[in-house]
Amino acid sequence: MILINLLPHREAARKRRKDMFNAGLGLSALAGGLVAGLIFLWFQSQISDQQDKNQILKSQITEFDRQIKDIAGLESEIAALRARQQAVEDLQADRNMPVHLLTELVKQLPEGVYINSMRQEGQNVVLQGVAQSNERVSELLRNLSSQSVWLTQPDLIEIVAGSVSVSPRDQRRVANFKINVKLVRAGEVENKASVAATAGTPVNPVLAASFSVAR
Repeated sequence: MILINLLPHREAARKRRKDMFNAGLGLSALAGGLVAGLIFLWFQSQISDQQDKNQILKSQITEFDRQIKDIAGLESEIAALRARQQAVEDLQADRNMPVHLLTELVKQLPEGVYINSMRQEGQNVVLQGVAQSNERVSELLRNLSSQSVWLTQPDLIEIVAGSVSVSPRDQRRVANFKINVKLVRAGEVENKASVAATAGTPVNPVLAASFSVAR
């Protein structure tokens, strides 16, 4: 006997395959969601840990900044104390500066040069005087530049021709000059002598004598 199946078996098989595909797709989506959720939770954990570390670093940086400010304040106080100490030492060393100034002027003034006025402001000294000629003024500048350890950096501000009356009938031409010169502190003279002695170079006798006076 021949059996004939009149049911739509092809449609039923197609439906089963479709249901299996949908089920597999759903399972894949569920597995992907689970994996994505786990990855998200892992990243969140890493971000949270990093934020905690950043917070610790920020607190440490804040503490370091406070310590740096304290150190900067101490350094400024130390610098101020050193400046005061240096000022006191300079005042003590500068007590003899007028003596050195007058002594050096007596030594370095050439014949025929006379000082009319002298004004000192700190280490700067302005000399005004009269010379018999311009050559005498040049000689004075050379002496102040190379022969003195207490006076340095002479600068001729002006030189003007003039005349003086030697007698009612005798008028002589002179050179009125104005020179700016720097007075060297005792500490600088000592440093020059110490450097020369350390280097083993011959010490200028004038420098050696001035060093002994400064001490």
